[in-house]
Amino acid sequence: MHANAIVFKNPQQLALEALTLPKTGNEDIQIEVEFSGISTGTERLLWDGSMPPFPGMGYPLVPGYETVGRIVEKGADVPLDIGQRVFVPGANCFEGVRSLFGASASHLVTNHSRVMPVSDALGPKAVLLALAATAYHAVSMGGKREQIIPPDLIVGHGIMGRLLARMTVAAGYAAPTVWETQAARRSGALGYQVLHPDEDERRNYQAIYDVSGDAKLLDQLILRLAPGGEVVLAGFYKDKLAFDYAPAFMREAQIRTAAEWKRPDLQAVTELVNTDRLSLDGLITHHGSPSQAKAAYETAFDDALCLKMVLDWSANA
Repeated sequence: MHANAIVFKNPQQLALEALTLPKTGNEDIQIEVEFSGISTGTERLLWDGSMPPFPGMGYPLVPGYETVGRIVEKGADVPLDIGQRVFVPGANCFEGVRSLFGASASHLVTNHSRVMPVSDALGPKAVLLALAATAYHAVSMGGKREQIIPPDLIVGHGIMGRLLARMTVAAGYAAPTVWETQAARRSGALGYQVLHPDEDERRNYQAIYDVSGDAKLLDQLILRLAPGGEVVLAGFYKDKLAFDYAPAFMREAQIRTAAEWKRPDLQAVTELVNTDRLSLDGLITHHGSPSQAKAAYETAFDDALCLKMVLDWSANA
């Protein structure tokens, strides 16, 4: 069987190609994809060729790690049901291409242990679970932190900034301040305020979470810390990060990098969503067709009003 898959041939060159699917093993499932999200972090770097050296990187490459679909075939040892909707955080099932992420395709084959069953009621919003898990992991470190230090300043009001802010409010912590330089993105706050950095005079933040991906901001953020405060790097940075030592020394600043989410983070946010403690409403702003993928990627990366672009695979199944 073949699947239609998005393939990055080279930077800013993509095609929708028919790729061969492997047979379904005893522990595998075959998924008919309904929706896949376009990441404006890692996929942007893959798209423009600026991704730092990374194991498994190269072209041609099938992108995608925010995919939702239904099980249409399963192996003998799979406990899930045919027809179950699942979230797929990437796959590695195609030959002749790199599958560093590998889930932007009409059909996928993967081990059942990789997927997460999701409610039918979520629909395309289920593609947001990976980003929600990323935000959750940034704060909780996958449950490794004895004491949670929630953000009181979030830099960037894109989709990651909104998820971080919503989680903070939903957990009962004080509402964070969010910085956003683009006027088009300052609306849509739910229980917190969004400011241009120039409108904020505060300089005693305990925990600043940067999701902007702007490597040039670190000195500015350190100057806004309280003594002993922490800057959490929760974006994805293609440029080298550096900072002036003296201001950091004066504040005894801590700088932490948020790693990739793990399965417990995905389980935790799925529970938050299923129990209506975390809303994913209003975060998907655009829909596109895989047959018009180039235009969809360009909109996702270049339109400030696009928080999340979702590709609808129903016509390509």
